[in-house]
Amino acid sequence: MPHSDTHLLGLISDTHGLIRPGVHSALTGVELILHAGDVGGAAILDELRLIAPVRAVFGNTDPPDHPELSTELSVQVNGLRVHVSHGHEVGSPTPEKLAERYDADVVVYGHTHRPVVMRKDGMLFVNPGAAGPKRFNISPSVGRLTIVDGRAEVEIIDIS
Repeated sequence: MPHSDTHLLGLISDTHGLIRPGVHSALTGVELILHAGDVGGAAILDELRLIAPVRAVFGNTDPPDHPELSTELSVQVNGLRVHVSHGHEVGSPTPEKLAERYDADVVVYGHTHRPVVMRKDGMLFVNPGAAGPKRFNISPSVGRLTIVDGRAEVEIIDIS
């Protein structure tokens, strides 16, 4: 992505075939949406594209032959490296396990359905939570990642 002052990215995961109406308002104005897996079909990506361009990775429930999904993504934004994967590749993902495997400034993952924002050893770890069907008594959520002058901040937004 080009180098300029402020970049706003939408973070979403675990839609499992459902786009809640709150996703549209929560992600309005983002320049790119990063989907951290368990998409639930091409129609989900099509609907997200109504908001902004989308890049997405496979989750453990996505078919392995989906042409629009990658195993993992690496995106450069305003000098920061953003890594996206579902997280299931490390078992039950935690920032500690992901830090051992990936070298990035921001690591975005899903799988657990639980929102996480944690800084560790100069890295920012973000699980935007699950945006799809409500499970585990956790409110559905997405994230907004703001990158300004090489610094990343994230906001988790409840979309229930």
